[in-house]
Amino acid sequence: MKKTVTKIFGMVLAGALVLSACQSPQTTPETQLTEAVPTSVQPSVTATPEPPKSLVICVGDEPQSLYLYGNNSRGMWSILEAIYDGPVDMVNFEPQPVILDDIPSITNGAALIATVPVLLGDLVQDSSGTVTPLLKDTTVFPAGCRDQSCAITWDGESELQMEQLSLQYQLKEGIQWSDGTPLTMADSVYSYQLAGDPNTPVNRYYVERTAAYTAQDELSLTWTGIPGYTTAHFEDLFWSPLPQHAWQSLSAVDLLTAPMANQTPLGWGPYQIENWVAGSHIELTRNPNYFRAAEGLPKFEKLVYRFLGAHADSNLKALEIQECDLIDSNVYLDEQLVEVVESSNLGLYRAYFAQGPEWEHLDFGIAPASYDDGFQPETDRPDLFSDVRMRQAFAYCSDRESIANKYFVNRSIVPATFYPPTHPDFDATLTSLPFDPLQGAVLLAEMGWIDDDDNPATARVAQGVPGVPDGTFLILDYVTTQAELRVAVSMDLATSLSQCGIEVVVRNVNPTELYAAGPDGVMFGRNFDLAQFTWQSGRDNPCFLYSGQQIPTAANLWVGANITGYQSDEYDAACRVLRTGISEDDPASPEASLEVQRIFNEELPVLPLYYQLKIAASRSDFCGLETLDVSSRSILWSIENFGYAEWCSVP
Repeated sequence: MKKTVTKIFGMVLAGALVLSACQSPQTTPETQLTEAVPTSVQPSVTATPEPPKSLVICVGDEPQSLYLYGNNSRGMWSILEAIYDGPVDMVNFEPQPVILDDIPSITNGAALIATVPVLLGDLVQDSSGTVTPLLKDTTVFPAGCRDQSCAITWDGESELQMEQLSLQYQLKEGIQWSDGTPLTMADSVYSYQLAGDPNTPVNRYYVERTAAYTAQDELSLTWTGIPGYTTAHFEDLFWSPLPQHAWQSLSAVDLLTAPMANQTPLGWGPYQIENWVAGSHIELTRNPNYFRAAEGLPKFEKLVYRFLGAHADSNLKALEIQECDLIDSNVYLDEQLVEVVESSNLGLYRAYFAQGPEWEHLDFGIAPASYDDGFQPETDRPDLFSDVRMRQAFAYCSDRESIANKYFVNRSIVPATFYPPTHPDFDATLTSLPFDPLQGAVLLAEMGWIDDDDNPATARVAQGVPGVPDGTFLILDYVTTQAELRVAVSMDLATSLSQCGIEVVVRNVNPTELYAAGPDGVMFGRNFDLAQFTWQSGRDNPCFLYSGQQIPTAANLWVGANITGYQSDEYDAACRVLRTGISEDDPASPEASLEVQRIFNEELPVLPLYYQLKIAASRSDFCGLETLDVSSRSILWSIENFGYAEWCSVP
């Protein structure tokens, strides 16, 4: 799934430019010939070596910009985590305030839901989630309503009240920019204004749903939403501060190219940028005004980011010869996964692995688009997957565990649900169906798929299968991309399925063909038997991916994520509880989360295959990075705590 590995010209030159954190300076005294003078023998004393003062991190691609609203790139946040601390860190999918006293919530009283009157022309969020002026025939959720079951279409005259959310944020005292200027809530308002400027190339989803964003004083700020907009993620509605005092003379357009915003942005975090050598490295030094400096943080005086390219070979070599101390997860270490695992087992360096949040799956074409006007057995594709036993048979006939172990060296498991294992809502009681071709064959025979030649390696034949003409061979189209890993996995699955008499014809196509929009696109036009690709799970429950409302059809202009066509009233009801709640304090949410995962696990609208891996590597004596957090914007979110064994309580 990666590009072809290339050699990085100039690695040695780059190494000469950067002092390795792993090498302590040595001096050689001048040699002098002197007459030996007898002396009494003194016990030798070996001085304790000083720990290195610099940390060198090898990262993937060099960022094009460090401007928060500039050219966002894969490696940008690896550097910005050293410049900004927070303002909110995501830790195991839970927001942790850094420069704020707390995250607003209903419980702590900093989040309030008011019932407000709305009038003709007022900006609201309608029942579809669209921001629009309130006009006659606008469908909205009135106060007390949060789903389609109680939505109303306004007549343009009747009195209407809707819910309006407001949030109070409190900044910690004593936060300063790295130049010593106090950081205030006015800097957050300034950031909000830049994000809302039409010349700033960012998604304005939250800006459009903000009615007011006002600093009450230097430490207090109030966000007010438009009527009808609710969310459970209150941390998203605080704009990361930007230095108004340093940038206010520049327009939003100017900031897109200004060096002070793109190359040397001011921050309040543990480090500040000193020098950026394009194509080679960025040097940073301790921020003397860091608000946690009294705690002895950060531990290093200097921080260097080295750019050796995103591929594994040059970065691993740099780690082995002690020219870098940590390899970031944005380097494609999975290209040499076996070497990483073996070298880590030998103690040559320390490797870190985490699963997700991306997970690979094989989707069943349960209801192709041709069924939308009613299933016509004479002309439509046979009804292959509406019977859950067929989907379960695929699970039993697919040796998914061997595939995951083979390509991820026992570091990835077969998902039982759509959450990664570290997600707080992950249901650890659920298990995936094991590889059991005999049980798969039993289910197929129960449905009427007959092994008529007593050869399990040949395709079964339909005999009395509802929605399938007798004599139909169990030969299915299987489409995925041309990525190297997917080519290999699809071939392995084809071999595995053949043991049950399921024959698949694999087509590896260009991604633009696979992901093309409906009605002609393969996936989003719902024109497939089997399709393999990846989804990503985040903080929000991803149950919507398989809800009835998310089926792409001509009626919704082929916009929707549920390409399988799977529909379940029970599933949709549980998902609706999760998706319409405004607060995670809702006592129904945990039960609904477990319920929707249970249904997914039993009904199998898709066949989960494996989690993709996050991988990093470091010196064996490195500490402060105990695990990789797949929910964070960068694995370096706690960079101020990084150190070596002699600096940490845990070696």
